[in-house]
Amino acid sequence: QVRLVESGGGMVQAGDSLRLSCVASGRTSSSYSMAWFRQGPGKEREFVASITWRGLNKYYADSVKGRFTISRDSGKNTVHLQMNSLKPENTAVYYCAINTGPPTSRENEYDYWGQGTQVTVSS
Repeated sequence: QVRLVESGGGMVQAGDSLRLSCVASGRTSSSYSMAWFRQGPGKEREFVASITWRGLNKYYADSVKGRFTISRDSGKNTVHLQMNSLKPENTAVYYCAINTGPPTSRENEYDYWGQGTQVTVSS
């Protein structure tokens, strides 16, 4: 089993930055991958970014390219999401997830999920 705990959410103004973190504990493997998804009010959960376990390959949703950066701290089993130039439409609960295989953008391929952290961006 793997446990994921997110942190770093909060309330900010448009244009501000936030850095989310997610710590994984339990049995993990270098064949796993990690990702961030988000679910805005009244919306379905959507893919934000994913990364291979060693951090060599990264993938982003088109809507966040150039503003968000996903990174790994392998020594601490942690994944980060640096979010810059935040917009009100980025308001959502952000979830960390682990795929026991390669990174994808498909929610149903992720096996472990955190509880989420709220990000609220005001205009």
